[in-house]
Amino acid sequence: MVRNSLPSIGLGTYSEDDREQWRDTVETALNVGYRHVDTAQVYENERYVGEALRSASVDREDVFLSTKTVHHDVPPEPAAVPDAIDGCLERLGVETVDLLYVHWPSGIYDHEAVLPAYDEAYRAGKTRRVGLSNFTPDLLDEALEVLDAPLFAHQAEMHPLLPQEELVAHAQDHDYRFVAYSPLANGEVLDVPEIQRVAERHDATPAQVSLAWLLDHDNVAAIPKASSREHLEQNLAARALELDDDDIELIDSIDRRQRVIDPDHGPWNW
Repeated sequence: MVRNSLPSIGLGTYSEDDREQWRDTVETALNVGYRHVDTAQVYENERYVGEALRSASVDREDVFLSTKTVHHDVPPEPAAVPDAIDGCLERLGVETVDLLYVHWPSGIYDHEAVLPAYDEAYRAGKTRRVGLSNFTPDLLDEALEVLDAPLFAHQAEMHPLLPQEELVAHAQDHDYRFVAYSPLANGEVLDVPEIQRVAERHDATPAQVSLAWLLDHDNVAAIPKASSREHLEQNLAARALELDDDDIELIDSIDRRQRVIDPDHGPWNW
């Protein structure tokens, strides 16, 4: 079963409109070979993701399902966090998820109120693993001191225009996975000359090159978004693309830096 490990390419499902589309998109993704689906409370599409899991021709046991709860808009009190976790499970229509993330350590996030509830969800079997998302290195260290459950993954924006060396090193040093969201920088990487040059060398798409660059890092997985069957299949095929040292060196030489997510939406003053 793939749920015993984290598939290197998964499907990200964030969008600001037409949440219902994810019912068909997730079902298509599963049918073409995806086995890792990522959603979140704040995406407002968990119900549609759950419906897709039930309608796809794939056994639920073969799908690594992750979601995230967000706590900056609820009081940091013991009852609020378990209710948020239960809400995710109810909307997905499952008794347990494979990975449950704390989505944002922002607003009134309080590690002493939030993280013990994740430990309890882990002990109760509501999640098989605990993760964090959009944390700084200092906040990761703080969380590691509080969590009893092993930290399985940290999810944050990462792509060739935002290499996240410090966060990747932290994941490698502490033996947990790093999951890259927005791995194509909302399409910005597709027009980068260095990426295009590597793509031409390998008769690949710039998107595939960017994903292969991410997977070249130890402990890193990626969750690109896609809606068409063609792009879903192309992204998944990036697992087979092997970049050589010259390719990696060229991509690493890109001096442009760009963050897709609003830097004011969280602790991004670093």
